Amino acid sequence: MSKNCVIIGASHAAAQLVVSLRQGGWDGEITLIGDETHLPYQHPPLSKDYLSGEKTVDELLIRPAEAYEAADVTLKLGQRVTEINRDSKMVITDKGEQISYDKLVLATGARVRKLPIEGADLPGVYYLRDIADVTAIKGAIHSAKRAVIIGGGYIGLETAASLTKMGVKVTVLEAMPRILQRVTAPELSGFYKRVHGEEGVDIQETVAAASIQKKEDALIVFDKDGAEYPADFIIIGIGVIPNVEIAKHAELEVGNGIVVNEFCQTSDQDIYAAGDVTWHYNPKYDRHLRLESVPNATEQAKVVAAHICGHAKPYDSLPWFWSDQFDLKLQIAGLSDGYDALIIRGDISKGRSFAAFYFKGDRLLAVDAINAPREFAMARMLLTKGQTLDKYKIADTALAIKDAII
Repeated sequence: MSKNCVIIGASHAAAQLVVSLRQGGWDGEITLIGDETHLPYQHPPLSKDYLSGEKTVDELLIRPAEAYEAADVTLKLGQRVTEINRDSKMVITDKGEQISYDKLVLATGARVRKLPIEGADLPGVYYLRDIADVTAIKGAIHSAKRAVIIGGGYIGLETAASLTKMGVKVTVLEAMPRILQRVTAPELSGFYKRVHGEEGVDIQETVAAASIQKKEDALIVFDKDGAEYPADFIIIGIGVIPNVEIAKHAELEVGNGIVVNEFCQTSDQDIYAAGDVTWHYNPKYDRHLRLESVPNATEQAKVVAAHICGHAKPYDSLPWFWSDQFDLKLQIAGLSDGYDALIIRGDISKGRSFAAFYFKGDRLLAVDAINAPREFAMARMLLTKGQTLDKYKIADTALAIKDAII
C-alpha cells in the first residue's frame, strides 16, 4: 500500500511542503486538509492589496490549482480535523472522514485573539485574519467615512494605511504607552506615529477599549475613562493565538506553540509541525521562539520535507519579516530582544529612509530597515554568518556600510 503524508492546515507552510516533498523524492500520497474552501493563499496582502481591491482572490494564491494536480495532491478543503488517533495513525474530520497517515504535519497556524469587551460581537465590528474577514470589511468600506482600529501593531497600522489611502478617516487605539511596543524600539514607534500622523491617521496611545456600543447609525468605542471614539466600522487587531488544541488533545508536547526539535518533529516521531504554530529552538539566538512570519513557515516546511524524505537538515534560519505602510517598506532581519544600543543610520526625525541597528555589546542582533534595502541585505548577510558591524562607523552615512564590517 502507498504511504500517505497528511498535512493539516492550508497556508504558506502547506503550500511549500507539498512541492518540497515531491522535490525530495516522496512518492507516496499527499493529502492536504484545510478548513477554508480556498487553496493556500498569501496572507500579508490581505490588509493591503486585497483590502484595497488591487488583487483578487485568484491573485493571492501561492500556487495555482495546476501545481497541486502536478504534485498529485489530494485536496480536502472546507474540512476541519477534529481528532488525531496516534495509535491507529488516523485523523478524523468534522465530516466524518477517517484518513490514515504514515507521516502527519501540523500546519495549523494561529487564529485572532478576541477582545473580551461588551459589544465586540456587534455587526460592523471585524477582525482581520483571512479572506472572509477582509471580504466583509470591503463590503463596509463603500458607505464608510470613519473607522476605528483597536490595536497598534503591524496589522493594525498596515490596515490603517490601506484605509487612509482609500479615503477613510482612521483612528488607531493602542492600549500600551506606544504603538509597536512589543516588537520595536521607542525610536521606531515614534517614527511610525509621525508618519501616520502626516498621512492623516489619528493615533491614540494608552487608550484601552472598554466597550463598544451602537448609537443611531454609528458604533462608539468607549475607553475606561468614558471617552468616545465614533466609527462607521471597527477593526480589532490585538494579536493571534496558536492553534495547538488538536496537538494537546493528541497529547503532544505543547509550550507557547507545538514543541518541535531541530527537524520540526513533535514529541511523536511521525508527526511534524511547521509555521506560526511551532515552538522551536533557534540556535542563532540560543532560545525557543514562536515566529509569525512567512519566511519561517516556508523554511520549516522545507526542513520537514527534507527529514521525511531522508535528507535531514536542521532548522537554522535567521528570522526576518516585512511590513508595508504608505510609502514605507520595512524590512527586519534578526530579533532585537535584549539590545542595549540602537544606532540609527539616516534621518529618522524627518525623513522616510533609514536603518536602525540593534546591538548587545558589540554583537549585532537585528536591523529595522525603512526604505533601505542595501542596509537590510548587508545586515541579513552578516547576521546569517554571525558577523557584526562597527557601531561607531555605521551612523556615518558618508561611509559605505561595507566599510563598517568587522
